[in-house]
Amino acid sequence: MARAPHRRTTAAALLLAAVALLWALPGADGPGRTAGCTGRRIASWSVDSRQTAAFARYGNDNARTDDWTGGDGTHSVRLPDGRTLWLFSDTFLDRIQPPPNPQGQRHRWRTADHGGTPYLRHNSLVVTSRSGRPERTLTGGTPDAPGPYFPDPPGGGWRWPVQARVEPRSPGAAERVVRVLLWRRAPGTGPWIFGMPYATEVATLSLPGLHLERIDETVGPDAAADPGRRVLYGAAAVRDGHWTYVYGADDPPSAPASRAYLARAPAGRLADRAGWRFWDGTHWQPHADRAAPVLRDGGRRGVGSAFTVVRDGAGPSRSWLLFTMDTGGSGTAGLRTITTYRACAPEGPWHGPHGRITPPRPPAPDPQYVVAYNPQAHPGSSADGTLLLSYDINWLGPPGAPADPRVNGDVDLYRPRFLRVRTAAAAP
Repeated sequence: MARAPHRRTTAAALLLAAVALLWALPGADGPGRTAGCTGRRIASWSVDSRQTAAFARYGNDNARTDDWTGGDGTHSVRLPDGRTLWLFSDTFLDRIQPPPNPQGQRHRWRTADHGGTPYLRHNSLVVTSRSGRPERTLTGGTPDAPGPYFPDPPGGGWRWPVQARVEPRSPGAAERVVRVLLWRRAPGTGPWIFGMPYATEVATLSLPGLHLERIDETVGPDAAADPGRRVLYGAAAVRDGHWTYVYGADDPPSAPASRAYLARAPAGRLADRAGWRFWDGTHWQPHADRAAPVLRDGGRRGVGSAFTVVRDGAGPSRSWLLFTMDTGGSGTAGLRTITTYRACAPEGPWHGPHGRITPPRPPAPDPQYVVAYNPQAHPGSSADGTLLLSYDINWLGPPGAPADPRVNGDVDLYRPRFLRVRTAAAAP
């Protein structure tokens, strides 16, 4: 497969999903509902320059050329020893050069240490210290020929890590492991040039060494004959009580609309397909092909599959809060502003959108093509009552214009940025 499509895969899939219009279906009372719930809202937000700069410094450091210099699909999980494991989808390694770039602009730029054009790995992991400083990158392959940490599946395709959780190796066990939800995509043509949805998998990583032990399929391709209606789970995952709630969405290629779904698994059984249950609109049941959307496409602004969900607040205001790009604009205009939905139970009903955050984007000669997407909450890194929220940056130029020269000519155009968000109880 050509390098340029590799570079565009995560961004294209997430951005297509981010413009999907979804609307709430009525939901029944269920586990996770708080009595007297009023929901949560955005009260204030600020830029977290420290966390943004930490990844920029790490990416610009040429002490190694087989470590992270940029990526998207930003997710994280706090490890038991205080470190944080960051998971990235498409990832650039290679070498960073000081400004000016070949176009004479005052930007740091990326070159391939092996010669030629920098190329993308489909995923990587970055481990940060207890203080939040990135320390090392985990990839597959060898230092001379690094590959994705989660290997490409046999027969072609690739894996993108999404949500991760630390849980008992088995229910009730003292030993803990990291479970990583993976989106597996298969090669495709035509509408599937950026990959066809195939299956949801769960990888098991050892602790504290973070060695990949195994990858298990939890929701297979037989759940839907139409690839555009296959649901990839892991857009968001929230632990609540004895359950991990996992949100997913389908990905129809001929329309921007997607539908969101909900599954859950008992703590310690995220990698066990037999433990998964799917919300069918009324009950939790074991058949993925009987799942009903908890959010569906409609004619108003809504949310896309590149969203994040947190269990937020305390007392009567404790609720489920969903962050997504505000899809009210057309084209890339909808990739500027973050908004929220709120619910009193994981399956909804979801109310919104509420609030607006327009996060800063790096300056560029053509700012209309610089987009923000994939807002992700990082509860393990919250401090002082605030929520750490990341968002990805990319350059999406006019149709047919390759992004690689732009994101390699200005490395700030393909790195995550961070905000601190403070929430408050919503009005009854």
